[in-house]
Amino acid sequence: MKWITREHVKVDRVACPWLIKKFVDKDAEFLFVPTDQVMEVAEREGAIPYDVKAVELGHHGKECSFEAILKKYGLTSDPALVLLGKIVNGADTDNSLWRQPEGEGLEAVAEGFRHLGFKDDHEQNAAEWIVYDALYAYCQEMVRQDRPDGAFKAASSQETGKTNPWDRTGVQPAQ
Repeated sequence: MKWITREHVKVDRVACPWLIKKFVDKDAEFLFVPTDQVMEVAEREGAIPYDVKAVELGHHGKECSFEAILKKYGLTSDPALVLLGKIVNGADTDNSLWRQPEGEGLEAVAEGFRHLGFKDDHEQNAAEWIVYDALYAYCQEMVRQDRPDGAFKAASSQETGKTNPWDRTGVQPAQ
């Protein structure tokens, strides 16, 4: 199947192809075109539009396109994907829906990828997908640790007296 969105990818337009290829359509082909051509090319190519205005797989309210895909394709039963959706949302929107702390880091990483000089959106996607593989592994680990909101959502370790979830020494922070 063909999938189509706007050119010059940012967070959601990298996260969505990663999600589609990994969990929805392993044979997916992605098209990136100017914004004003998305619907015309989608009709001509029989492609599914995503992350454009007024489409089913776009932003709805404060939810991002990644979350629309999770819902449409029944992927919300995977709590790691749900957490990843909140992180993507935090990076792609004003982060007021979930207030997901990891979102700011993802936004910075995604912006960095935009400045590495990739020749096109396909090349940038190919390079950046490793970030989403790593974030998904992080989300799976958070779920395994019974932390479905992530490692950084709760109050700081100074306030809670808990150790950093990634600190394997078990030493309590200095008070």
